[in-house]
Amino acid sequence: FLKDGLTLNLGRAQQISSDSGSRTVRLIILERLPPTLLLMATSNLLLFALSVIIALYLSRKYGSIVDRLVIALSPLSSAPAWFYGIFLLLVFAAVLGLLPYGGMVSAPPPNDKWEYALSVLRHLILPLAAWLMSGIFSGVYSWRTFFLIFSSEDYVDMAKAKGLPSRDIERRYILRPTLPNIITSFALMLISLWTGAIILETVFNWPGLGRLLYTAIGLYDTPVIVGSTVIYAYLLALTVFVLDFVYALVDPRVRVGS
Repeated sequence: FLKDGLTLNLGRAQQISSDSGSRTVRLIILERLPPTLLLMATSNLLLFALSVIIALYLSRKYGSIVDRLVIALSPLSSAPAWFYGIFLLLVFAAVLGLLPYGGMVSAPPPNDKWEYALSVLRHLILPLAAWLMSGIFSGVYSWRTFFLIFSSEDYVDMAKAKGLPSRDIERRYILRPTLPNIITSFALMLISLWTGAIILETVFNWPGLGRLLYTAIGLYDTPVIVGSTVIYAYLLALTVFVLDFVYALVDPRVRVGS
């Protein structure tokens, strides 16, 4: 049903034209999809990996100076990424002149592929840094809380009393129970790549889906807005459906009935 519905809506999107031009919605979305995947996939994957690794380290150093410092800095994540992006532009682009103001590549684009890749990388640094600054502390704080909850269970104390290595205890008795939460967060993070970051992409003039939606909202371009929203809704429904089966494989508390 989901597959047929998504095929039907994609088929309609191929025939519907944007209100702001003659191009079809399918071509408009596909053109803006690669830049969004480059920015959001790099930012979210790096943020996710750093949050889990740092949180696991802090759960071992509970009450240390580093742990208290991260907790004290966690309110900084209440500010959105575009807020930090404006300050990064003022410092590194306007004052120091080290990085470009925005866009995805220099104008005119370099002909050499290596120079082109380096130009894209230079334009990627500031939005990536803004995204990490906005989410790293809250992500670390959340995963640290999960790890501390499971590390205080009785079976963990029993494993320590038996003399099991700390690595085995973390892998078997701490990471394994939190695996459903990690998978859920990772899956929802993946589908969030579709929408991009509307204001962040607009601040950095990044030619992705987020900026496309911002422009479409300003122009009342209903086909583009509806097309992007419907595809995201189907991706969300499909992800939740698949997660139900994944839980039965990774969570020992879940059993599939006959």
